[in-house]
Amino acid sequence: MHVVIVTGLSGSGKSTAIRVLEDLGFYCIDNLPVVLTPKFIELCQNSEEDIQRVALGIDLRERAFLGDYATVLDEIRRAGHRVEILYLDAADDVLVRRFSETRRPHPLADGSNVAAGIARERGGLAGLKAIADRIIDTSAFTVHQLRDELRRLLADAAGAEAAMRVLLLSFGYKYGLPSDVDIVLDVRFLPNPFFVEELRALDGTDPAVARYVLERTETQEFLALTTALLDFSLPLYVREGKRYLTVGLGCTGGRHRSVALALELERRLAGHGFPVRVQHRDANRSS
Repeated sequence: MHVVIVTGLSGSGKSTAIRVLEDLGFYCIDNLPVVLTPKFIELCQNSEEDIQRVALGIDLRERAFLGDYATVLDEIRRAGHRVEILYLDAADDVLVRRFSETRRPHPLADGSNVAAGIARERGGLAGLKAIADRIIDTSAFTVHQLRDELRRLLADAAGAEAAMRVLLLSFGYKYGLPSDVDIVLDVRFLPNPFFVEELRALDGTDPAVARYVLERTETQEFLALTTALLDFSLPLYVREGKRYLTVGLGCTGGRHRSVALALELERRLAGHGFPVRVQHRDANRSS
């Protein structure tokens, strides 16, 4: 069976992820007691309904799981099942705002101190995050955008084994490092189109900006070295069992250089045997 553990911070979108997985044909249970998890999977396996895909929502309400998750996951894997951990994250200020807007109490908040509750939860889930197969930062998503993004990311889980997916994520350092990246490439060493008046209002998808960034010798050398690095390392990540790899390309505002380079790197990696997708985290936020 294919078992997906959905976990992460309260307010980060776990319930949305569970609903998306349900739409994709997973049998979903939220907050199942840890002592029942192996038995539940056994019952699913022996069910007349031929259940092959299961998603389990786990959070700090299930404290027993967090104290013994390594043993439980090992038991499930020893039984021959494939286990993936999907961890949803978001910036603290975003989570505070979400709880304020919905007026829901944070499960670990002491009175009205939501920020303290988030800090306690983040600490309690650190071990689980460290072994997650996929971390998704939902800070910049609306509910509808998150739903669409999860459908794209999780669609592969509904089918057969697929090649490792590569996401090229452009971002701006002024908005903070993404929490869901495996490799970070800092491209702030390149001249910034922001300081060229006729390019400032454009972004890296515009041909004029792309030419300004890409036609430089140092840019071409950077792209050649980066492509060679990925050609070397991607098969090794696959050998270690990794199914998703996120490469972050960061410039100051995430609008010009990182966007143009992510698109060019996508073009160069086409046909190298790995599905590649581009996402621009901050291109519409910069000014």
